[in-house]
Amino acid sequence: MPALQSYCHLALAVISGAAIPSAANAADPISGRWITQDKDAVVSIGKCGAKTCGRIAQFLVPPPDGPDQRDIYNPDPEKKQRKLKGLPVLYNFAEEADLWRGRIYDPKTGKSYRSVLRRKSANVLEVKGCISFFCQTQIWRRAR
Repeated sequence: MPALQSYCHLALAVISGAAIPSAANAADPISGRWITQDKDAVVSIGKCGAKTCGRIAQFLVPPPDGPDQRDIYNPDPEKKQRKLKGLPVLYNFAEEADLWRGRIYDPKTGKSYRSVLRRKSANVLEVKGCISFFCQTQIWRRAR
């Protein structure tokens, strides 16, 4: 299980610092494939119905239990058997001017947090997560 924690840093890493977006990037879309700050996974962001979401598309570091790694820390017993690959870690995002607001899921704790996404440039996405008044930011890079 300790190796699972490194893959779960994906969502925790999402919960890190803040930066100010430039006006030139105000309306840039966030869809695409993004490498997490820890470089352990690729998250694919796109439309999910009327909202935007991001799913774990690929592990860059092999999970300890293979590609069928499960969402074992989820407090809902029915969700503990979900595979992490394909799992939405970003969900219910809606665009607001130069940013997107929604929720981020941390598979390490099974908890969700408020989140804000901002495009910093064509290849840089700022991913911010907040617990109460404490926020952290991560920088994700566009996957090639």
